[in-house]
Order: sequence, then structure tokens, then C-alpha cells
Amino acid sequence: MLAPMSDALSVDHARADDASPTDQGSHRLARRWWTLTAVCGATFMLLVDITIVQVALPTIQHRLGASFSDLQWVIDAYALALATLILTWGSLADRFGRKRIFVLGLGVFTVASFLCGIATTSTFLIWARALQGIGGAAMFATGLALIGQEFTGVERGKAIAAWGATVGAATAVGPLVGGVLTSGLGWRWIFFVNLPLGVAVVWLALRKMVNIGDAGAERLDFAGLSTFSTAMFLLVYALIRANSLGWTSATILSLLVAAVMVLVLFVIVEQLQQRAMFDLSLFRRPSFVGVSLAMLLVGAGMFAVYPYITFYLQNDLGYSPLQGGLRLLPSTVLSFAIPLWFRPIAEKLAPRVTLGLGMAITSLGLSTMILVTSTSTWLVLIPGLLLTGAGVGLVNPAIARIALGVVAPERTGMASGISNTFRTGGLAIGVAALGALFERKVTSALALSLGHPAPQLAKIVASSGVAAAITAGAGTSGVATASRVAFASGMRLIFILATIAVAIGAVLGFFLVHPRDFQSASPN
Repeated sequence: MLAPMSDALSVDHARADDASPTDQGSHRLARRWWTLTAVCGATFMLLVDITIVQVALPTIQHRLGASFSDLQWVIDAYALALATLILTWGSLADRFGRKRIFVLGLGVFTVASFLCGIATTSTFLIWARALQGIGGAAMFATGLALIGQEFTGVERGKAIAAWGATVGAATAVGPLVGGVLTSGLGWRWIFFVNLPLGVAVVWLALRKMVNIGDAGAERLDFAGLSTFSTAMFLLVYALIRANSLGWTSATILSLLVAAVMVLVLFVIVEQLQQRAMFDLSLFRRPSFVGVSLAMLLVGAGMFAVYPYITFYLQNDLGYSPLQGGLRLLPSTVLSFAIPLWFRPIAEKLAPRVTLGLGMAITSLGLSTMILVTSTSTWLVLIPGLLLTGAGVGLVNPAIARIALGVVAPERTGMASGISNTFRTGGLAIGVAALGALFERKVTSALALSLGHPAPQLAKIVASSGVAAAITAGAGTSGVATASRVAFASGMRLIFILATIAVAIGAVLGFFLVHPRDFQSASPN
């Protein structure tokens, strides 16, 4: 179905141009920077959408009457589609060419953004977000691969630094733009804003990119796709439903066991494939194991915490979306600036040093947030926001350098896919797991403060915050104080778990990543 696409998308897999060597060299020089611009534009759109949505979640909840589980699915439907389909799109990109899949993903993502904007129910929004994730997976799978095919050596380091700065910029402006749009034009505009940017990036990609793939890629790994997607869905669904059904209920235990069994089946299937979408042989390289686990843990630890910080600022402290977005700037501005400031130093350091240092700083920042109490103001978060912003600013380009450096150039589509699968898979699992544990902790802390179980009140505290709990518990003595104590207890638990997860990732990344695993003499 992809093969007959227009000539604008068609370029021979083996070569990019038929021009003379001189013309070809100058054309390639210009082309690669246009490619970088398009990739950074798409990456910006993808990541801004994540942070924008996080700021708007409380507003979406009130406008659409969404439950706490619905809010988790608004994030996880997107992250789950990303995590389960990135590898598939990466395989398709290697077969049909990265430009084709990149443009196709951009188109799907842009259309899905429009559907999100016109959603009238939480269910419709969740399904539209899943469609966004399908398109986003194609963009994620090809973004780093497109950079990898165009840049080598020192130039690749510069390109990755620019990409890392784009990641930071998206993180930086997302909460602010989300706050402005949600407070000013309404929450629907956080999705409509993607439409002009999506069209502009599609136009640039069609005109300036070249379509290169892997001549050795022959077919899609349907067995791997189906087993991996099923395992991820079962795991995330079990985590989200665990509190309402009970962690030891037959349904939840069955789902978790089934997820493990299907994941084992996935490993077996991939080992039997002649050319699997998930090349398990890469895990014989300690560096690939290290960077993959680091990505999983930073996704589950750091990035999964952001939605709950937003809940804390808006649902507990009572800030508007714009006010909440402004208070996240200490973290987000640094995550943009650090890749640019630190690049000359990072190029002289081993990638594992940058990765380990960045994750250690991030873990330290999360640990300072454990100081939050029921009487705290947002100022208690400032040290943590500064440290996590700096840490993430170091981690993003380091991960990209390592993920692209340990595979052959023709397999960068797959490597980029695996890289982002671990990141988004960690986000999906982290949001679900932290949400389940947060709600459980709020329930137990509220029961302890009130002296009796209050499961319905606990759900209100967890999903809508203290103000809503006070309204729901009118006439009940001590509801306000108990709700604030319970909410703060839940936040402390999240920060503790996130601190541990990212610290483990720092250790694994530092000790497992090694220069001998890189494809070139220089790990840059």
C-alpha cells in the first residue's frame, strides 16, 4: 500500500541523488539541514502536545466530566499507541523509506489533533488521542533515524544537540502555551494549534527530504507487532484498573500474568524471525541495554511525574492553567537551555558520563520534592524543578547519541524505534502505576486522618483535588485538613518512587554504556 506513493516521496533506497559528485555534495549539505529542521519541527509538535495536555487535564476533566481513570487514559492512550507501534513504524521505515513514514505519520497526527479538538466526550477524546499516538509513533520512529542517515561524526553531535534543544524547548513552552490557550481560547485549542504547524512540516518534508531505507528489509514482522502490542496493553490496562478492581482480584492478576506470558511469547517469536522488528541481538551489547533501561526509567520516573505535579498545582493549590504553567518554567527553561550550553563540554565527555550525570541530577531534583507537605506552597518545588530541568537537558541528547551510535547506519530506523519505545513505554507504565499508587495512598491517608474509610471522598481528592473534596464532604468535620494531608501524602509517595527509578537508571546507564559498543571510533 505504501509502495505506489507519489514521486515526491520516491527515492531509491541505495542512493539519494543522481547528480555529479560536486553538486551532490552541496545538495546533500543543504538537504541535511532542511531535514533537521523538519525533524525538529515534528518533534516540537509531538512533545508540546504532551505538555500542553498535561496542563489542560483538570480543565478537560471539568468540561467533559471525566473520571480519574479517564484522565490517565487521555495520557496513556497516546503513550500506549506510541510505545506499541514505534517498532512497527521503524520496520516500515527501513523497508519503504523513512521520509514516507515520517510524512504519513505527520498527516495522521495532524488529522487526529483536529478530532481531539472537536471531542465532546472523554471516550471520544481518548480514542482520538490513540489515533494521535499512531501518527506520533511514525514520527518518533523516523525522527532520529533521519538525523542518523544525514549526519556523521562531529556534525551528528551538533544535530543531536539541536534536536535535544528542541525537546527542551517543547517542554519549556508547552506548559506556558497550554496555560495561555486553555485559559484564553479554551482547552480545544491545545489541539487545534497543531494544524498549521503540521501542514508546514509536511510541506517542508515533501520538498526537502530524501527517502532512504534499508535494502535488506523485506517484510513486516506481524507476529512481533501483535504480541508486543498485546503485552503492553494488558500491562497498562491492569495498572490503571488495579485500584477499582483490587490489586489481588482475579481480573487484575489474570491480566498481569497474561501480559508476562505474551511478552515471553514476543521474545520467542522475535528469536525465530530472520529479520525481526526488535533485534534482540542488540541486547548483547551492554551499552544498548544501559541506554534502553535508562530511557525506560526516566520515562517512568521523571516524565510520568509531570501530570501529577500539574494536578498538585491546579487541583490542590488552586492555580489556573496559565498560573500552573508559569510555575513549571524553572524546569522547562533549563531543559531547553542546557543542551545548547553544555554541548561543547558534552562532546569531550564519554556519553555514559553525560547520561549518568544527567540522570543523577534529575534523581536529586525529584528527591527534593519529597519535602512537600499539606501546608507547602509551590515554592517548595523550585529546587527540584531547577535540578530536574538541568538533568533532563543533559539526558535527552546523551540518549540520542548512544542510541544512534551503537547500531549500523542502515538500521537506525529500528534503533530509533526501540529507543523511543522504551521512553514512551516507560511513560505509559509510569503514569498508570504512579496513578494507581497515588490513589491508593490518598485512600489510606484519608482513612487514617478521618478515622474511618472514605473511598468515594478519596476518589474525589485524587482526581479533582482538595476544593472538590471540601464541597463533596460539606458538613463533615476535618475534611479540608484531611484532604490536604492525603493529597500531600500521595505526592510524596510518587516523588519517592520516581527518585528511586531515575537513580537506578543513572547507575545502569553509567556502568553499562561503553565506547567499545559504538559503531565508529568516536562515540559522537
